[in-house]
Amino acid sequence: MTLPHPISGRLFGSPVPPASGWPDDPASPGTPIARTHAEVLTLAADCDLTELDARVSVCRACPRLVAWREDVASDKRASFAGEPYWGRPVPGWGDPDPWLVVLGLAPAAHGGNRTGRVFTGDRSGEWLFAALHRAGLAELPTSAHSGDGQRLTGARILAAVRCAPPANKPTPAERDACAPWLAAELALLPRARVVLCLGGFAWDVALRQLATAGLPVPRPRPVFGHGAVATLGEFTLLGSYHPSQQNTFTGKLTAEMLDEVFVAARELGGPHVR
Repeated sequence: MTLPHPISGRLFGSPVPPASGWPDDPASPGTPIARTHAEVLTLAADCDLTELDARVSVCRACPRLVAWREDVASDKRASFAGEPYWGRPVPGWGDPDPWLVVLGLAPAAHGGNRTGRVFTGDRSGEWLFAALHRAGLAELPTSAHSGDGQRLTGARILAAVRCAPPANKPTPAERDACAPWLAAELALLPRARVVLCLGGFAWDVALRQLATAGLPVPRPRPVFGHGAVATLGEFTLLGSYHPSQQNTFTGKLTAEMLDEVFVAARELGGPHVR
């Protein structure tokens, strides 16, 4: 069954086949597919950012995550039953030469897994993109779907795990299997100086990645918190509560608090300080 894309109107199946015309789909007919963790390591190496995005978008290395993301794309939430679901790994998105990296946990089942863009199409994304817009980093205050005209300047959004996981909880093995994609992407962003970690999972993954890259981790090990700061070589980690509905509905994270971390990010590593 094919359904129309909400922006382009073109028909797609769910999950979306690679290189079938979905807006911003980085894959080509010849994009190699990682089907094992060893192949992730191989394919994450020795490619540019465009090709890395393409390879991420077709990865099939974690059977549990592949089954879950595709089941969600097939079954759909009732409110989105009339549109196709991306149903594939969600690559990083934004400025290809950013000073700021925003790191989240994983795509939401009915957010990025549906729209094909990280932090897009759910309430968490509404909060994040509104804050990016207020900070002068996003062209639009909303991010509804791939192909909607949104654009980031100076910032790029990544997920620690690129597939939507059941209960939003990837296993340690899935986290580690996806790690080479993140390591390769960070290495391809030479101007990036600040990593804004949305939640404790992203904070932990960032520390692991930078330590693996040989950067010194302070002792005692930096503890996550909203506004926490840790310096690892040329990178500064900045913590923020995740803009999840649980945090925003309860007031644990407010719009003002989110704005404050973007101000802090610019002070720590924005263009004007280099």
